[in-house]
Amino acid sequence: MRTAYYKPYRLNFKTPVLTSRGRMQVKNGYYLFVTDGKNTGTGECSFIEGLSADDLGTYESTLENLCNNINSNSLPDFSHHPSMAFGYQTAMLDLKNGGNKILFESDFTRGEKSIPINGLVWMGTKEFMHRQILQKLEEGFKCIKLKVGALNFEEEISLLRYIRQHFPKEQIEIRLDANGAFTGGDVFQKLEALAPFHIHSIEQPVKAGQWGLMKKVCTHSPIPVALDEELIGISGEEDARNLLQEINPAYIILKPSLLGGLNVCDHWIALAESLGIGWWATSALESNIGLNAIAQWVFTKNNPMVQGLGTGSLYTNNVQSPLVVEDGMLHYRSNTAWELLS
Repeated sequence: MRTAYYKPYRLNFKTPVLTSRGRMQVKNGYYLFVTDGKNTGTGECSFIEGLSADDLGTYESTLENLCNNINSNSLPDFSHHPSMAFGYQTAMLDLKNGGNKILFESDFTRGEKSIPINGLVWMGTKEFMHRQILQKLEEGFKCIKLKVGALNFEEEISLLRYIRQHFPKEQIEIRLDANGAFTGGDVFQKLEALAPFHIHSIEQPVKAGQWGLMKKVCTHSPIPVALDEELIGISGEEDARNLLQEINPAYIILKPSLLGGLNVCDHWIALAESLGIGWWATSALESNIGLNAIAQWVFTKNNPMVQGLGTGSLYTNNVQSPLVVEDGMLHYRSNTAWELLS
């Protein structure tokens, strides 16, 4: 007989991070455990206030309901709780495979291969971002992702100029994430100003929900455009297909906690590839529990692109795990034990 239970967690950022939705000092969420008496599967229900589509007002009551009904066919409707769908799916996968946090056995989990990831540079003062850039380069990252839209635009340009003066595009790939910071009145001017720095892509240059404007941006941008927040809240294959066919981006960014789990992301991948649209996966501030599930899953997709899985080192109290970042790669050190949580 299986039983389920959960417990809340609070992760503390080493340095408060600035996003387009404000400053974050802590990250709250829940761990979900499912046990059969012999083994225990662990999943993470991770949401971001102000970004996730989850109904946070009913979150804990729905999670309680999920635990009460885990063995029946009357599971809660996850449509308003995509992060819970991710947590449930990954907990069940872990349980099915013995409860040792190996959801997808592969050369990655055996420590034989690693995953290339980008180094994330957070918004902040020019000096703060400059220090982060130098640190990421010293750490061996070959791809750097910069959040833009928080500083004076000329200061952001000067940061990009600094990188390109020292590192050509053949040596360092630059990805940008605007988090919807640009407007219909300035987006094309700013994209033209950014283009000379050989930018790989820019995520969500304008706010989500403006399909007409985003289509125009994707059509005329000198920089390939990736959709991120635009995918959140899209339910059903028909709506997903309509979105991608209408906007026709160069890439989509997959965040399983925000989109409703790995199965949903599998559908996004199949749809994108059928339309000739590229993709990569990104963690969304999960602890190492959620990051581990995403990394193991994405490795099985044989996607050669650099993934956005470098958020595990953000916290002072993250779960101790075999996940290690070295030389711009995410490694799984199979001889390192997981911290006990259940």
